[in-house]
Amino acid sequence: MTASSRGSRAAASVLPASLKTLDNTPNSELPHVKATPPVTASTPHHTTKAGILLTRPPLLTPPLTSFEKAYFFYQKRLNERLALPFTRYFYFKKDTPADTDWKIKARERNGVAARELGGYRAYGEEAWNDELLVTDLEQEGGEGEGKSKGKGLGKMGLAEPKHVVDSLVKEARVRAIEGKDGAAVEVQEGDAVHVESNVDQPLKRWTDADRKRDVRRLDRQLARTLYLLVKREGGGWGFPAGELVGRENLHQGAERVLVQTAGVNMNTWIVGHVPVAHHIINPRFHPESGDLEKQGTRTFFMKGRIMAGQANLEGNMFGLSDFKWLTKQEVQKHVADKYWSYVKNMMSDR
Repeated sequence: MTASSRGSRAAASVLPASLKTLDNTPNSELPHVKATPPVTASTPHHTTKAGILLTRPPLLTPPLTSFEKAYFFYQKRLNERLALPFTRYFYFKKDTPADTDWKIKARERNGVAARELGGYRAYGEEAWNDELLVTDLEQEGGEGEGKSKGKGLGKMGLAEPKHVVDSLVKEARVRAIEGKDGAAVEVQEGDAVHVESNVDQPLKRWTDADRKRDVRRLDRQLARTLYLLVKREGGGWGFPAGELVGRENLHQGAERVLVQTAGVNMNTWIVGHVPVAHHIINPRFHPESGDLEKQGTRTFFMKGRIMAGQANLEGNMFGLSDFKWLTKQEVQKHVADKYWSYVKNMMSDR
C-alpha cells in the first residue's frame, strides 16, 4: 500500500458522515439555500407583489454638446493636417470622369481631402489657423436676403451635424460624366443627370411618432430610454405589478405578470433575479379597535427589456385600460409624488 492510499483512508475516517459521498458525483447541494424558506405570497398585514420595469433602451447616441461638436471638429482638422497628402492618381485614372468629378469637388473645398471640414488651408503658413471661429457661423443666403433665422448651419457652424450631413450628401452627387467623344463633361445643376443623381437623405433623429406625440409607439425618443406605464382601474398610473402566486419567486412572478398584463406579442427578457427597487403601501387599521381594515402591499420591481413586439392590454387580468411608453421625465408627470419617490432612482436619466 502506498503512502497516498493510506493518507486517503485516514482522511476519510476523520471526515464526518455528512460530507462523505457514495460515488464520484460531486455534492452540488447548497444547504444554506435549501434551508431558506420561500417567499410567501402574503403576510398578516402585507401582500407581496412582483412589479416590472420594462424598458426599451436608447437606439441612438445622445445629441452632441457644443463642446463635443467643437472638439470632434478640431480633431478632424488636426488629423487632416497631419495626414499625408491625398494622391488621387492612385485611385482615379487621369482625365476620366471620376478624376474630373474629384477635381471639381476638391476645388470647392479648397483642396481639402475631408469632405465636411470646409474650405481652409491644411498646409502652408496659415495651417495653424484651423480653429472654429465665430465667423464660421454661416447663414443660408447671407445677410440681407430675407432668410429666416435658424435656417443656417446652427450655433456651432461647420461643426453642426446638419452641415456634416449636407456636405456628405452634396459630395455624393455625380459632378462629371463621360461625353460623346469620351472626354469628361461637368454636370451642371438642373441637368437630367444631376437630378437623377440625387441621393437619399439620412433619416432624422425625430420620427413620425415624435411629431404626432404618439406615446404608445416604441419608435419615439430614439435617444432616450422608454418605460412601460399602465393605467390601473382606479385611474392612477404605475408600472405593471401583481401578487405572487404559491411558491413562485420574484423572477417567475414578474414573467407571469408581464404576460397577463401586456399579452404574449412581445419578445422580452427579465434581467437578473434581484429587484431594482421596491414600493410599500402601509396597511390601514381601525383608529379605535386597531383591527386591520386594509392590507398593505410590498411591491418589488424587476428590470426587463423589450426586444420586439408591442404591448396589448386586451383581455388583461388586472383591469388595465391604457398604456404608454414614456421617458423618466414623462413618468414623473403621470404618477403620484409618493410613488415617484420610490421608483425614481431605478430609472436612467437618459
